[in-house]
Amino acid sequence: MNIAIKPIKIKKKSVIPGFGITMGFTLTYLTLLVLIPVSMVFLNTAKIGFKEFWEIASSERVLASLKISFSTSFLAAVINVVFGLLLAWVLERYDFWGKKLIDGLIDLPFALPTAVAGISLTTLYSKNGWIGKLFAPFGIKISYTPLGIVVALVFIGFPFVVRTVQPVLESIDFEVEEAAACLGATRFQTFFRVILPELLPALITGFALAFSRSLGEYGSVVFISGNMPMKTEITPLLIRTKLEQYDYAGGTAVAAVMLIISFLLLLMINAFQWWANRHKSS
Repeated sequence: MNIAIKPIKIKKKSVIPGFGITMGFTLTYLTLLVLIPVSMVFLNTAKIGFKEFWEIASSERVLASLKISFSTSFLAAVINVVFGLLLAWVLERYDFWGKKLIDGLIDLPFALPTAVAGISLTTLYSKNGWIGKLFAPFGIKISYTPLGIVVALVFIGFPFVVRTVQPVLESIDFEVEEAAACLGATRFQTFFRVILPELLPALITGFALAFSRSLGEYGSVVFISGNMPMKTEITPLLIRTKLEQYDYAGGTAVAAVMLIISFLLLLMINAFQWWANRHKSS
């Protein structure tokens, strides 16, 4: 007679507390730091009614500020993806003198106060600045224009792309490239068919981080933009202006509009990132 013996499952003890405790801390943490502050914006906006909210949100000045904020943030994030990838590639694939120094300088925008960065960039890119005077003879003005806003947003956003792409580049075995070359692939084909698919999820993540960081940036932009309504006024500055004028309803209404648009855009980016990860695994 055969007697089936069931294996005894030994439950492994986790180093950190169980799911219930950690999930409780997680929800409490997110509620206090994210959900409650964000919900207060919508609660304050609800007090003014939909008609007044729509009048504020659809006003010409608000729409112009939203256009400037989102367009410059998007352009800066795209630039950071391209040049952030090149910088990460150089740091991971080549050894040269001063590599550690350059790698450390990448994190400088994280540590540098944004106001200091804004003043420095404004001075450099003004008509009489070291860099701005090189473009002045060609009629190119950088400070106090949307182009200056893009420069500031590129400065504060590029570390996100570099730090996101670097670990992925490090994990890609160089033998994969050699195998592709042995099979007759050109450098162009090797990059776009072998390397880029591996980097795509990281690039999307870096783009999302740089884009979202740029949308909320204030300190480094407020100086170089010139703050001209309808021309170089960003949405965060418009919100602060309304709050300084004690127009709390108008400020929260503009903040709610920006939150909704930002959430929808980030949702689209996350969906695209999910698709890229799924396509990579398949």
